[in-house]
Parts: sequence; C-alpha cells; structure tokens
Amino acid sequence: MFSFKERIRRELLKAGITVNGNKPWDIQVHNERLYGRIVLRGSIGLGETYMDSWWDCQRLDEFFFRLLRVRLHVSNKAVGQGLFHFLSNIFNRQTVERSLEVGERHYDLGNDLYKAMLGTRMVYTCGYWKDAKNLDEAQEAKLDLICRKLNLKPGDKVLDIGCGWGSFAKFATEKYKVHVTGITISKKQVALGKELTKGLPVEIKFLDYRNIEGVFDHIVSVGMFEHVGYKNYRTFMEVVSKHLKDDGLFLLHTIGANFSSIATDPWTDKYIFPNGSVPTISQVGKAIEDIFVVEDWHNFSADYDKTLMAWQENFESHWGTLQTKYSKRFYRMWNYFLLSFAGAFRARNNQLWQIVLTKGGLVGGYNSIR
Repeated sequence: MFSFKERIRRELLKAGITVNGNKPWDIQVHNERLYGRIVLRGSIGLGETYMDSWWDCQRLDEFFFRLLRVRLHVSNKAVGQGLFHFLSNIFNRQTVERSLEVGERHYDLGNDLYKAMLGTRMVYTCGYWKDAKNLDEAQEAKLDLICRKLNLKPGDKVLDIGCGWGSFAKFATEKYKVHVTGITISKKQVALGKELTKGLPVEIKFLDYRNIEGVFDHIVSVGMFEHVGYKNYRTFMEVVSKHLKDDGLFLLHTIGANFSSIATDPWTDKYIFPNGSVPTISQVGKAIEDIFVVEDWHNFSADYDKTLMAWQENFESHWGTLQTKYSKRFYRMWNYFLLSFAGAFRARNNQLWQIVLTKGGLVGGYNSIR
C-alpha cells in the first residue's frame, strides 16, 4: 500500500505536476503532514494547507488547470466529501434564512476589498473580452451585451435579481434610459449601491428573490443563480415568471457545471461561497420546463479565466493597502480562490452561460446578439 506521500506524488504526476519540482506549476512542500490532510480531507485539506503555508506554488492557476484538466478531482474524493453531498441532498441549504449567510460572509467582507479588485464599475461577474483590451472594457462590453440582448427601450422597468453594487443598474439607466429595481442580500452592497446610483432612476433593496413585488418589462440575474440551490431552481423560475410581463425577456447569467451535483466544492463552500450550487444544463432545463422558452444560450466561459486573472492582479497590486485590515491567511485564501477558479475555467471544468428566456416564445423568433 502506498504511503499518503507516495499516493499524492503519483497522482500529481498524472497531471504533469512534480513535488518540489522546478516548473512554475510544481508545488513546493514545507510541511509533509499535508499529504495526509489532502487524502483524508480532499479539497478542504488541499486549500487549508495552502492557507497555512504548508506548501506553495508559483503559478496556482496553472497548477489547477493541469489538476482539473485530467480530472484528478473526480478520481480522488475524500471520505467526508460524500457525507457533505449526502447532507446537502437532505436539507435545503438555501432557505430564506440561510440565504443571508453568503451575503454576510462573502459580499459583506468589505467594500474596500471589492473596490480594489473589481475595476471601475465594480462588476463581480465575468467580463466579455471579445473586443476588449482590459478589464474595464470587458465589463462595459458585458453590461452592454446584456442590455442589447434584453432589447431595452427608454422607460422600460427592469428588475435585477442579485444586483451587487448596482453596476448593471447604473449602466442601463445611463445608457438605455430605463428604470431599474435591484435586489441583493448584502447590506454593504445596498449601502454602496445606493451611493453609486444616486440621482438615477434606480431603487436598490435588501430583499430575497422570494419576496419580490411588482411586474417588470424585463428581468435580469447576473451571477446570482449560483446561490439559489438545486432544491430551489424551480421556485426561482416560477418567481421570475410571476413578475415578468407576458412579452418580456429574462436574461440569466450564471456559472455552469459539466456534471450534475447538489453542492459546490467543500473548500469553496466553507471559505468562499457558503451554500452555493452550480447548475448543469439538465438542471436548468428541468427548472424552466413549461415555464420558459429558451431563445438563446451563449457560452463564453473562457472569458472568466481572463476576468479572474485581472481581478487577482488588482488584488495583488492593492495588497499593500488592504493588508492593514486583512490577514496573511486571508491573502493566501483569496489568491487561492481567484487562481483556482481561473484554472478551473481554463480547464473548461466550469462554464459561463447567458441564457435568454421568454414565457411563450417570441413570434418570428429572437435575434441572437453576440
């Protein structure tokens, strides 16, 4: 039987990764107890030992790209991971009460952190890099892409479910002269969002999507569906349908998975996005059946790699200021988060979809926008 060290070493070699090697994606081990932690605790063990400085890697993004490209995460699961998913299957981890947890633990970390990381418009979702030269251009292109896909007209009433700091609301009201109601479960997003959209026809509310009121010409949800949870996908679609005009358009922008799951990665759940769940095509399809018609399905997941790398560069360049508030362990955790996600999108382990939906299908069809 192989020792923990030999087992990890052999598995990493399948991905072209060498322990204490000289390539940028090789790992440098500082504490050999990490091997047992990884075998017994899986992704939590890998992430926590990095946070605790038990190992380093010059290019974490490339390390994860290689790891995920050969699917080592599928063939090597810790014992506790099965229990985590079993419990996720029993309980609804995204009830109205529990939904607030991700707001408190992630989005309320500090507006200073997100101002430093996200760019001029503070957009915390994938940019559209088709013709963009930098992050700000990519985010403006993405916001404009959404507006054009919704075919916004002056005076339209738009609902933004998961509005963040009001980036879409500000852009859409300024450029397309619409009225936007945004909802979020982050109190700090509400406070800064109201400040950034002051004087515009924008209303930002601290509200769960299940408590929405009113009917809207169009509805958009950008990067929020990952917090809904598979037990609530159908409910979410029913809520959107209830509050969307019969001839309205609904645009869903979400990360997508290649394989059906009922919970996110355990390390990500514990440290980054509690109670999250990334949907698959089949899960989205089941949720919208008899409610919506799919007019357009656009995948530009490779753009998330570029977006995450730009965020990490911004985070790194502002760390000198941020470190007065955040710890070294947070610094390593946040870099691990951003770079592991970049590697996952580079490996095509994660997808990024924009889906345009209508209640009954547009007569004459929908003109796809790219």
